[in-house]
Amino acid sequence: MAGAPDHLFNLRNNFYLGAYQAAINTSDLPNLSPDDAVERDSLVYRSYIALASYQLVIHEIDDAAATPLQAVKLLALYLSSPENKESTISSLKEWLADSAIANNAILRLIAGIIFMHEEDYNEALKHTNAGGTMELHALNVQIFLKMHRSDYAEKQLRIMQQIDEDHTLTQLATAWLNLAVGGSKIQEAYLIFQDFSEKYPMTGLILNGKAVCCMHMGNFDEAETLLLEALQQDAKDPETLANLVVCSLHIGKSSSRYLSQLKLSHPDHVLVKRASSAEDNFERAVQSVA
Repeated sequence: MAGAPDHLFNLRNNFYLGAYQAAINTSDLPNLSPDDAVERDSLVYRSYIALASYQLVIHEIDDAAATPLQAVKLLALYLSSPENKESTISSLKEWLADSAIANNAILRLIAGIIFMHEEDYNEALKHTNAGGTMELHALNVQIFLKMHRSDYAEKQLRIMQQIDEDHTLTQLATAWLNLAVGGSKIQEAYLIFQDFSEKYPMTGLILNGKAVCCMHMGNFDEAETLLLEALQQDAKDPETLANLVVCSLHIGKSSSRYLSQLKLSHPDHVLVKRASSAEDNFERAVQSVA
């Protein structure tokens, strides 16, 4: 309905910018339509997932819940333990094969997120590429950037800009693309994160965004300050720890503690895998010389 107030605007914005607790705290909204109530609940449960409260989500969403909430529960199951992954993915594929629900936007979004985690980008795009919501378009931008196809990412961004240039997700996607393209675009990305930090409460997502821009521009001391502030907000955040590893190496400080924390809390992180394979290669080289 054109002109109707968007009751979920602040809740969505908090979620998009990584203010997950704020999203949860401001979710008690009166007089929501049934569809809005389901979207509200899915955002709240996804906020709990972002805070690693997987069991709460798994316990609270029962079999009678709407399809979008069932999809969110699948994401919680997938992320909660490695042994759940195969059964979760087979359930997801069953649901996606059911024509009655396969087109549900949240189910498609969760499918995209899970297959992106699996690094199965082509499978992810099967479900997300048709778009339909700003979140799906933003996820497409992320997937294409992971595939090193900034040309396709830019096409998705153009669609988002046509729908709503000022949307938080459009601004975020612009910053992601600018970071991927590099060069003079880094300053533009920095200004987007700077604008967020002036308008909204500072979150780990905004701090990391600014810090990555600073590192690209060679401002490692400023990056370190921003990352330590992010670490105070969440001592286990994988992106903060990974960025601190990189930043510390550039300023000549020891990164071993951050890497150890990352190994303990997120053993599957790409930086941990790279460090492990580098260690293995080093060990093999030593043994071949010995």
